[in-house]
Amino acid sequence: MHGHIKLGSWRPFRATQILAPGVGFVWAATARVAGLPVLGYDRYADGRGEMNWKLGGLIPVMSAATADVGTSAAGRLASEFVFVPSTFGTATWHEAGPDAALATWRIGPHTETVCLELAGNGRLGAVHLDRWGNPNGKPFGRYPFGVDIEAETSFGGITIPSRFRAGWWWGTNRWSEGEFFRAEVTAAAFR
Repeated sequence: MHGHIKLGSWRPFRATQILAPGVGFVWAATARVAGLPVLGYDRYADGRGEMNWKLGGLIPVMSAATADVGTSAAGRLASEFVFVPSTFGTATWHEAGPDAALATWRIGPHTETVCLELAGNGRLGAVHLDRWGNPNGKPFGRYPFGVDIEAETSFGGITIPSRFRAGWWWGTNRWSEGEFFRAEVTAAAFR
């Protein structure tokens, strides 16, 4: 995937992700700040989350592996089930309105519920949840987080979200300040 991530200002990035729904993920990316590459990863595995980012691949700029990071990463993993639709059967589903459904997943020690909303044309339009985090330096807690899905593409016969925007304060008048991620998936392989 590639896109833009808000690191002070919007910066281009390129990334690769390995996603194992219900188990974990590794998202490895490179962005640029002041012309220098910032390389690193976010991950969730074995019930724990971690972020590790370095300027030029050498100078640490962010490193965290706390329980709060793990709980936030579990929420991210729950929302990213939409990239592997064959795993939808592993969720507990409830109707949330005529064009929406709630899906609950057990992820390690965490239970996460996400809402999937259809767009007017029947495709997936949004995924949102109350996700653990500390947006804009707030105390850790559950805050509105969501993903607006702008396009879908089929890869190997499986249709997934391919262009989207994500951030905190989804569905509120603070969405413009909380949005921090815009991406396009350019390739996907399923096993």
